[in-house]
Amino acid sequence: MAADPYSVLNVARGASEADIKKAYRKLAKELHPDRNKDNPKAAEKFSQVTQAYDLLTDKDKRARFDRGEIDGDGNPVNPFGGFGSGMGSGGQGGFRADFGGGGGGEAGGFGDIFEGLFGGMGARRGGGGFSGGFGDFGRRAAPKGANIAYRLAVSFEDAARLAAQRITLRDGKTIDLKLPAGLESGTQMRLAGKGEEGPGGAGDAIVTIEIQPHRFFQREGDDIRLDLPVTLSEAVLGAEVRVPTPDGPVMLKVPKGSSSGKTLRLKGRGFHKKAAGSAGGRGDLLVTLMVELPVDDDALIAFARGWSDKGNPRGRMGV
Repeated sequence: MAADPYSVLNVARGASEADIKKAYRKLAKELHPDRNKDNPKAAEKFSQVTQAYDLLTDKDKRARFDRGEIDGDGNPVNPFGGFGSGMGSGGQGGFRADFGGGGGGEAGGFGDIFEGLFGGMGARRGGGGFSGGFGDFGRRAAPKGANIAYRLAVSFEDAARLAAQRITLRDGKTIDLKLPAGLESGTQMRLAGKGEEGPGGAGDAIVTIEIQPHRFFQREGDDIRLDLPVTLSEAVLGAEVRVPTPDGPVMLKVPKGSSSGKTLRLKGRGFHKKAAGSAGGRGDLLVTLMVELPVDDDALIAFARGWSDKGNPRGRMGV
């Protein structure tokens, strides 16, 4: 008699999917063959645990098991139920409904019957006759281990220049993660085979990126905006000033007679664009000049009192 999958995993019949996964991970860790090389019973138990997990995480199979239609091995509880009525009302149609078959013809119908009756038995119990005669019906790939989720905080500058990130996985191993173009907060990266171990191989690591905010850079699509303070003399007379960028400071020429709000563009200093070939590249750094006046500067106050500006900078606003 096939074992009850709920009992195998030691969970209640109404257990949630999360509870089932938790129970499976615990047992799989304890019984994994790599940790029990001298205990063949552990390997057998590990196989039972995996089979129970496989059935209970398949919603359709779990529902059929709960209704008593299939046993813990996934085989029909009463495979010959309705044999006479099935044959009497359209030949093999009844069998296709019971055993999940498809396609017409006798070969297809009997293939479905044997799949329902003997699926997986050859692989599990040495039943080579059916395996050779009808194919390995019912043999399914062993499930992989669970995926592991990670959240990785990346600095604004590193995200803009796609600096490799060294991360430590749950198993203690470190890898250098190469960031992709078009990176945004919420971008997910899949590391194949870096998840939990399972009978069918390891699952994956899913890394979700979180770009950290910056104290003076602001992202705008692939571009970056920066409000840059300049002195009155730099704005009036023009100057070359140092400007921070994600790649390090560079020199920027401030045109003579610049007012607050004037925006200058540093090309290729933004985020890497998500595009292939020549359409890729990087966005720009948009630098907005902000004239910063000193407070209570006697010389500047005296100059302003003695200087008369006849223009009206608000005239274009109708005031």
